[in-house]
Amino acid sequence: MIEATAISHRYGDRWIFREVTLALEPGEVLAVLGPNARGKTTMIKCLAGLMTPTSGRVRHGGAVGYVPQSHSAPVAYPVREMVLMGRARHIGVFSTPSREDRRIAAEALARVGLDHLADRPFTRLSGGERQMVLIARALASGCQTLVLDEPASALDLRNQGRVLAVLSSLAEEGMTVVMTTHHPDHALRIADRTMLIVDADDVRIGATTELLTGDTLTELYGLPISTIDVPVGGREERIVVPDFGVGAGAR
Repeated sequence: MIEATAISHRYGDRWIFREVTLALEPGEVLAVLGPNARGKTTMIKCLAGLMTPTSGRVRHGGAVGYVPQSHSAPVAYPVREMVLMGRARHIGVFSTPSREDRRIAAEALARVGLDHLADRPFTRLSGGERQMVLIARALASGCQTLVLDEPASALDLRNQGRVLAVLSSLAEEGMTVVMTTHHPDHALRIADRTMLIVDADDVRIGATTELLTGDTLTELYGLPISTIDVPVGGREERIVVPDFGVGAGAR
């Protein structure tokens, strides 16, 4: 669904990444990790076709939907209208949304479990609800690949779980998912493969469980990190344990 061949990008004289090659199949989930300002957003925008890499080529096997990290609407649009905006490329310049467009938007909103909020102003939603609406808007576009920039940032644990559950379900149905995250645990939970942007000339791509080890995460973030397997719901789950260097008596 996405094929990137030797893509590189730079801002001025500073290379963000160089010579990255990647192919993603239908139903595959890729998590992109790296420290702040290391180029995660630039990478996924190039993969989504929103930016043209300085060199190399990106090809898509279907439509791509993009969900930004945050979104503030200048007008208090009802939720149903925010989702309906995802149909824009299917509607003629001087046309209005059809009954079919509205049906597809309603189904997308129901898909993320927020159809009961269809008439509420987008500006009155919680952070988690807004994120779900933005995902629904992308789904309403009819995309086969979903690219998200830190979809669970600034969300509480319950809403993080809701977002991850929706993305995992979409992948099971055949949608390709690419997401940036600052949470290695999220990658371990749903990503088939992970990309680590260590520096411009060191971009690593591999199976998530093989790549996300304590050693590689320690190198990536410059902080002692361990991984351990714990029982969760009758199964073993690997979790990430960073050592923040804070004493046990700290408040």
